[in-house]
Amino acid sequence: MPSLEEELFPSTPGKFKIDRAHSMNRQFHRCFASTSTMFLWALFLIALTASYLSFQSFVDSGSKYFTASWGGLQWEKQVRVSSQIRRSGGMSVLVTGAAGFVGTHVSLALKRRGDGVVGLDNFNNYYDPSLKKARRALLDSHGIFVVEGDINDSRMLEKLFDIVAFTHVMHLAAQAGVRYAMENPNSYVHSNIAGLVSLLEACKSANPQPSVVWASSSSVYGLNEKVPFSESDRTDQPASLYAATKKAGEEITHTYNHIYGLSITGLRFFTVYGPWGRPDMAYFSFTRNILQGKPIKIYRGKNRVDLARDFTYIDDIVKGCLGSLDTSGKSTWSGGKKRGAAPYRIFNLGNTSPVTVPTLVSILERYLKTKAKRNLVDMPGNGDVPFTHANISLARSELGYKPTTDLQTGLKKFVRNLTFSCRLLIEMYDRSK
Repeated sequence: MPSLEEELFPSTPGKFKIDRAHSMNRQFHRCFASTSTMFLWALFLIALTASYLSFQSFVDSGSKYFTASWGGLQWEKQVRVSSQIRRSGGMSVLVTGAAGFVGTHVSLALKRRGDGVVGLDNFNNYYDPSLKKARRALLDSHGIFVVEGDINDSRMLEKLFDIVAFTHVMHLAAQAGVRYAMENPNSYVHSNIAGLVSLLEACKSANPQPSVVWASSSSVYGLNEKVPFSESDRTDQPASLYAATKKAGEEITHTYNHIYGLSITGLRFFTVYGPWGRPDMAYFSFTRNILQGKPIKIYRGKNRVDLARDFTYIDDIVKGCLGSLDTSGKSTWSGGKKRGAAPYRIFNLGNTSPVTVPTLVSILERYLKTKAKRNLVDMPGNGDVPFTHANISLARSELGYKPTTDLQTGLKKFVRNLTFSCRLLIEMYDRSK
C-alpha cells in the first residue's frame, strides 16, 4: 500500500525521474495558489451574501414603510392637503387625540374657520374604537385627515414635522378617566407622561417651533376644599393617579418652556359634556340606562352629601381652546438657543355653575320623558372628588372666554341630538359589552 507521500508524489518510470524536492515545492505553490483562490471565492460569496441581506433588509424596511398605518407618498399628500391654511392669518395645527370627544369638536371648529388641521389618534380600546372611527369619518367628510399612530412614536412625529411646519399643536391625546386608573395604571403613565414628553421633544426640535396648547384637568385640584378653584390654588394633593399624571404634565411642560422656550398653555377642563361624548361619562351612561329601563348608580359623598360638578358644554370648551391658540404667543428657541422668555399659562375652562348629580338626572328625565331607576350609594375610594367649581376670571380676561350654555340648555341639545349620533353611539357601546 503506497504511503501518503507516494500517493501525492508518485515516482514516474520512463525517460526521467522527478526530483522529489522540486516536486514538493511545486505542489506546495500549486496548493497555495488553490487555497488562495478558494479564499478569494469565499470572500466573494460572503460579500455577495452580505449584499443580498442588506438589499433584503432595505426591501423589508421599504415594505414596512409603505404598508404601515403611517408613511408613504399618498399618506404624505393627505397630510399636506389637510394642513393647508385657507384664511388670511390662519394657522396650521396638529391636533392629537383628534378622534376623541374634545378633539373632534376642536378640529371641526378650526377647519370651519379656515385653519389647516392634521389629526393624530391611536384609536385605543379604552372605550369602543368604533365610536372614534365614526368621529374620524365625520372629520374626513370635512377634509380633515387623521393619522393613526401613537404619540410615543418619535419617528412618526419627526416625519409629521418634516412634512408640515405646524404653527400650533393642540395636544388633547391622553388616557382619560379617574376610575380606570385602578385597573390599568400603566396606560396613564404611557399616554399622559411618556407621550407628553415624546410630543414636547418633537416640538422643541421642530424648526420653526410651534406653540403648544394642551389639556390638563380640573382633577389636579384634588383634595383642595377651597371653592371656587383658582389657578393659583394648591395642586399638590391629587386624589387619583389620573390627576397625578396631569399634575406631572404641568410640571413637565413648565420645564420645556423654561429650558427650550416653548410657548405653552395648559387648560384645566371641568367635566365636559355634549354630543359625540365619551360613553364612560355619567350623563352618557345615565341616558343609556334610562332609555333602556336599567337602574343608574348615583354616588354620594361624606354624610350623604350630593356630588356636584361644574358641567361645561362642549361648545364653550371649544371657544376656550380656540381662544388659547389665538393668544398663545410664539416659542423663542432659534438657532440652538433660547432667545427670550416664552409664554407659559394655565387656565380653568369651566361653566362656573356647579350642579348636583341628582339634578342632572332630573333634567335628563324631563327631556327623555322617562323616569330613572335611581340607586343611591356611597362614593367609593376610587379617586373621585365630591365637587368641582371653576373660577374662570383669568380665562375671561386673557382669552375672552365666556361660557354661554347652562346645563339645562346643554342637555336639551344633547338629547335632541340623540336621534342622530348618540343613539348610534349607545348601540355601538352596547354591542361592545
